[in-house]
Amino acid sequence: MANSSQSDDKNSSTFSDENIQLTATDGTSFWLDKGFTWLVYVFAVTTVAVLFTMSWVIFSEAQPAIGKFGIGFLWSQDWDTGNQIFGALPYIYGTLVSSAIAILCAIPVGIAIALVTSENFLPKTVQSTLAFIVELIAAIPSVIIGLWSIFIFIPVLEPLQKWLAIHFKWIPLFNSEDPVGTNMLTAGIILAIMILPTMAAISRDVLMAIPQELRSASMALGSTRWETIFRILLPAGFSGIVSAAMLALGRALGETMAVTMVIGNSAQISASLLDPAYTIPSVLANEFAEAEPGLHIGALSYLGLILFGLTLAVNIGAVLLVQWVRRKNR
Repeated sequence: MANSSQSDDKNSSTFSDENIQLTATDGTSFWLDKGFTWLVYVFAVTTVAVLFTMSWVIFSEAQPAIGKFGIGFLWSQDWDTGNQIFGALPYIYGTLVSSAIAILCAIPVGIAIALVTSENFLPKTVQSTLAFIVELIAAIPSVIIGLWSIFIFIPVLEPLQKWLAIHFKWIPLFNSEDPVGTNMLTAGIILAIMILPTMAAISRDVLMAIPQELRSASMALGSTRWETIFRILLPAGFSGIVSAAMLALGRALGETMAVTMVIGNSAQISASLLDPAYTIPSVLANEFAEAEPGLHIGALSYLGLILFGLTLAVNIGAVLLVQWVRRKNR
């Protein structure tokens, strides 16, 4: 009996020690979880605060131009620093058209690369190598791509552009007297190369996240591989692919150095893709360092505010598009 009571005392003391240790561990975990939660809140609030601070600073700097030109700044085509007359339309046009060319080229190529590197078209080692090489393009500095474009890409592309101008002059897109290589089409293609890693890598991750059971079920019902891709995989990954396209388009809208080096930097609006053009980031890079305080700085800041609005509109449009597709598929 005595031994039994001693054993019970030992067991109870052991349980008590374990309860104390568990309570201490639970308390530590609780405070760690709370601390991490508050840290995440701080980072989130800081990010939003930085965004609003940037917007407010740009808006404040743009006040002289906003006060003088108002909303008419958006469709005015004059840019005369000597007479302090400024208009944004040629730069908005160049930014939108070059980005549109880039995204139209990057979407099909990016999806094709994502399919080749995620489905069983090639051996796994070849798929991994190809995916790595494509993603490596994103690590190349913009100015290096610009230099490569000037010395390698433009001399190769210029004969093709002249051939288009001679044989397809009746098409407004190729109606140009003397294409010199530095023009809207070149800038759009270079932008497509630069945003291709973003488009391809995110689309690949989206396709690889789709459960293998969907592929197996489609094949079991008699679908071919291409029917499975176009009827199952791409619709299932549509929202992720749209997100990839919007991220790529956001980079295209804001790209500066490579575009500045190949677009020709001519503030004009032309239907021909073989004519020089100008973009908002390019004019900011070229003129901001030497801009005089006052109306000139204000006009450039106004352009920056417009660019910020364009990227915001693209992201809002992407969210609305994804929500509409999800409602439609329900």
